[in-house]
Amino acid sequence: MIRKYRWIILIGCLATALGGWGISRATETAGDETGNALARRAPTGEQVIYVLPIRGPIEPALLYVVRRGLAEAQAMGADAILFPMDTPGGAVNVTEEIIDLIARMEMPTYTFVENNAISAGAIIALATDYIYMAPGSKIGDAMPILMAPGGGVQPLPDAEREKIMSYVDSLVRGIAQRKGRDERLASAMVRPETEYELDGEIISAEGQLLTLTNSEAERRFGDPPQPLLSEGTVEDFEALLDVLGFRDAQRVDLEVTLAERVARFLQVIGPLLMLVGFLGIYLEFQSPGVGVPGIVGAVCLLLFFAGHHIAGLAGNEDILLFIIGIALILVELLVLPGFGVIGITGLALVLWGILNAMIQRLPGDPWWPSLPELQLPLLKLSFAIVGAAIGGTILGRYLPGTTLFHRLVLDNATSRQAGYAASKDTSSWVGKTGVTLSPLYPAGSALIEDQRLDVITRGDYIEADQAVRVVETHGNRIIVEPVSAAAADAPTV
Repeated sequence: MIRKYRWIILIGCLATALGGWGISRATETAGDETGNALARRAPTGEQVIYVLPIRGPIEPALLYVVRRGLAEAQAMGADAILFPMDTPGGAVNVTEEIIDLIARMEMPTYTFVENNAISAGAIIALATDYIYMAPGSKIGDAMPILMAPGGGVQPLPDAEREKIMSYVDSLVRGIAQRKGRDERLASAMVRPETEYELDGEIISAEGQLLTLTNSEAERRFGDPPQPLLSEGTVEDFEALLDVLGFRDAQRVDLEVTLAERVARFLQVIGPLLMLVGFLGIYLEFQSPGVGVPGIVGAVCLLLFFAGHHIAGLAGNEDILLFIIGIALILVELLVLPGFGVIGITGLALVLWGILNAMIQRLPGDPWWPSLPELQLPLLKLSFAIVGAAIGGTILGRYLPGTTLFHRLVLDNATSRQAGYAASKDTSSWVGKTGVTLSPLYPAGSALIEDQRLDVITRGDYIEADQAVRVVETHGNRIIVEPVSAAAADAPTV
């Protein structure tokens, strides 16, 4: 049934890819229209604040949301931008780009730590003009770590660890300098070997990363007294508006679209989608045609691609490469025998499209990515390919013995002994003689024992009205050769 409707399935898969592109374009258009609408209703004497939440992991899909929100705040001429924050941290490169975007804002920026501003969240909070915290909230612990694709922390050699630590340390110290904050405090969040002492009191001992509670962050030191990090503790966001004098201001909240939420979820499970996608394609190669594994694999890869495109990472050229690659692979599987140059080219285009979709680029960057930009995408891609190979080996060994496999595969076979045959048995014609009714070039017709048959020679040309004998048969293929008239009159057994 699946093979019968394979072209409908293929069209559906391509429609899914184009649908993901359409959703992302609709999201971008909606964002543009929102920005234009806000710009048209710019305030006349009334204060306007823009609320842009930063919640959950700091990953590329969030960068797209933050970029759109800051653009809207600028377009509407907001008097301030407020960032309600609750995050465990995330990618350093995404964090740095968010910091650069915040630095371009001309209006004051405020961070309100609802629960946690850890790691990348703490760095982003440092980049804003003012920090306020809720009771029981925490901020700090910005030491960089390398996450393995399957989860968990990946150990680094000392040289590479120091290289990353030095980079992040310089990043947070530079932010502290720009915002007039204590560089040593920022460095103590990154390096556990840094002891942070203030007015003779050890705030963070050597060997401990600096993480502050709301009460610790608002303590004041020096003359005149200055807050350690937080301007103060407020009960909730509404209380913060009262403290800042924004209670009566026009408030505009960033509305995260359904497509953006889906994109963030797809990005989180991106490596898993790649693994299942490659596994499905691998299994499909083992049984050519369009079946369940191929459909599942294609859908998973399309979901992976759609998520990155909606997040603003994958461009139209990446989608085009991906679709062309899938088309070439399908042509190789369904039209051409074997797997040759066309199939290999299609596979290369698919892999490059997926790899390119995971690389974060800014306007003006070269089209060819640098080695640091390729490291994490290559790691994720390798994880998916190796995982698919292991999964395919395991399934190939154990799946045939499962009940599910026997439901999907036809177990019954036909045989000649059971009465099934593709053509009738013609072996009885071997040795019989007759005369050609037409020239054999090398195929034609002959009259053998008063029955007209379609025959063929081994490549010889035989004229009409010539005596021939059947020398072998292969189903409907009856092979003859010329004989003398005397031999033709001889009896046959």
